[in-house]
Amino acid sequence: MDPFKDIRPYKDSEVTEVVQSLVSSPSVLKALMGLQFPGLVSKLPFMKFFVKQKLISKAKTINTISDYQMLFKSLMEKVIQESISSFTVNGLDKLSADDSYLFISNHRDITLDAALLAFKLHQSNFQTFNIAVGNNLMEETWASDLFRLNKSFIIQRSGASKKEIYSGLSMASKFIHQSIFKENNSVWIAQKQGRAKDGIDETDPALLKMIHLSERKSQSIASYFNSLKVVPVAVSYEYDPNDQLKARELCALESQLEYVKENDEDLRSIANGITGHKGNVIINISHPMRFEEVDDYQAISKKITNLISSMYELQATNIAACNLLNINCDDYRYFSEEDIEQAQKKLEKRMEPLMTGARSKLLEQYANPVIRKSIPD
Repeated sequence: MDPFKDIRPYKDSEVTEVVQSLVSSPSVLKALMGLQFPGLVSKLPFMKFFVKQKLISKAKTINTISDYQMLFKSLMEKVIQESISSFTVNGLDKLSADDSYLFISNHRDITLDAALLAFKLHQSNFQTFNIAVGNNLMEETWASDLFRLNKSFIIQRSGASKKEIYSGLSMASKFIHQSIFKENNSVWIAQKQGRAKDGIDETDPALLKMIHLSERKSQSIASYFNSLKVVPVAVSYEYDPNDQLKARELCALESQLEYVKENDEDLRSIANGITGHKGNVIINISHPMRFEEVDDYQAISKKITNLISSMYELQATNIAACNLLNINCDDYRYFSEEDIEQAQKKLEKRMEPLMTGARSKLLEQYANPVIRKSIPD
């Protein structure tokens, strides 16, 4: 019996059946049409037929996880070519292609944070990793299938009772342990549940507690995280395609208004993240961390947070946002006045459709990484 059957990535033997199910799903068809042909063109009658035929044709070439990942690789090449001005990953020389790691990353984009790093690992002859995804994104079976075909596993964070929630988190902990120590597969996980919509990257101690859950009786906290070879990752986007959506949500929450997500809001965020202009994208990777035996979850989370903050690559938009908010950031002016002025104009244009309160929330997303670098450890 496979204890991880309901949460683990799919295996080669399961691919054909899952892909055929996806091809037959009207929801998948609608999502792909919106992604490939955004706007009114997706509503043209012949588009549905065109996309479905293309989907059926592609499906015939996907019989293994490797086949699916090659298709995903082509998508990532297109994303980088069409929506990213420059893409840089620093720090792979600190890792060994023969080892497995626990990548703990800041989280800005639902799919791209992990996907871009996985793409670069593949390019550099490293194994790609298993990706932790919260079950909040898995309300639709087809969404779960798409993620699990791409080496994602599901963390069940909700349930009808505390016992169910504990069981789901414990299963994820056991799966992470098996991936790294028994299968020599690295794991990627965000430093906290959900994206940092306000631009503040903090590691949640509860996340570390969940990871340690399966081994808490046999290994100390520090000893276990040292054995996992924790590698913090800092992802920096010059422009966030979802900054307006995030700003509206943050503004509503600050005004103590109930924010109700639309049915397809996460899907639209995924599509925006993939197709929207991101400017320069920089990913910095650290050496595997070493923790002291006295370190508890709080101490380890703070060390990871501080390292991600220090590695985060500031961009002209970060400085421009500080200027617009009248925040002094002279210590971090690495850019020419022309670059900052251009970034400022672009941010002002992005704010135009927003109400006053949401405008400041958009700017804070870009300014907060600068502010965080100024906070003493």
